[in-house]
Amino acid sequence: MTNRRAPFDVVVVGSANLDLVTTVAKLPRPGETIRAESYRELPGGKGLNQAVACARMGARTAFVGCVGEDAAGVSLRAVLQAEGVDISGLMVRSEPTGRAMITVDHHGENSIVVVAGANSRLDPAVAEHLAPARLVLMQLEVPMATVAAVAAAAKRAGATVVLNPAPAATLPATLLAMVDVLTPNASEAAMIGTPAQLHAAGVRAVITTLGAEGAELSEHGTLSRIAPHQVSAVDTVGAGDAFTGALCAELSRGRSLREALATAVVAGALATTVRGAVASLPTRATVLAVR
Repeated sequence: MTNRRAPFDVVVVGSANLDLVTTVAKLPRPGETIRAESYRELPGGKGLNQAVACARMGARTAFVGCVGEDAAGVSLRAVLQAEGVDISGLMVRSEPTGRAMITVDHHGENSIVVVAGANSRLDPAVAEHLAPARLVLMQLEVPMATVAAVAAAAKRAGATVVLNPAPAATLPATLLAMVDVLTPNASEAAMIGTPAQLHAAGVRAVITTLGAEGAELSEHGTLSRIAPHQVSAVDTVGAGDAFTGALCAELSRGRSLREALATAVVAGALATTVRGAVASLPTRATVLAVR
């Protein structure tokens, strides 16, 4: 990986899932059984979603991950190819393709249970074979050892390292020291530490997404708020991935963090106006048209 003459703007290393989505009037309480109003099977996984988001935002994008030898794996490969994402690093494993069971209520709120499946087989050795890129983006739906190995390889090559720490997990100090930009949501931020603690560990910038309230940027000891883009939300699934993909695509173009954030906030908001994850990810033209 290198920043000079890189064939890709962004390499995304992460998960690919088949999303099993139910719509309900309200999210169930513990022990409660309710009827679903609808059911759909859709492409998903934070890695796949963010790769598609980057590609729709105009970034030359490659995806590295694992799917199973099943119909879901074939379907997800086709989705990425149709979006123009390079999948030469998408491997096939004997485990079933990952799944995410998603429940969405009438207010657009959701609950998600993820089954790793083939995603758990993404080996740290992939770090030795990544294509050159200006920026490398990762999440935590693949093994932590793989995330750490990729971050180290990207850092050695001079690529910008972005980590979306989802689902929330305790992050090793050695990994934090290699991260340039960390993008937790509010609940993830509460688990991984304050911006001051993260900066002390080596993270250059911490961007906390706040849903309908926009986002916060902590950089060089300064905390600033990025105002939200107002929309009428129908489904928050995929909004964080739209935000992260737009952020990374803009950073790979050389935009400043604040410039990239202004675009990312709009992309994340627009994603809440369309149901589904991949279906909701906006194009750059759509985002710039309302900025």
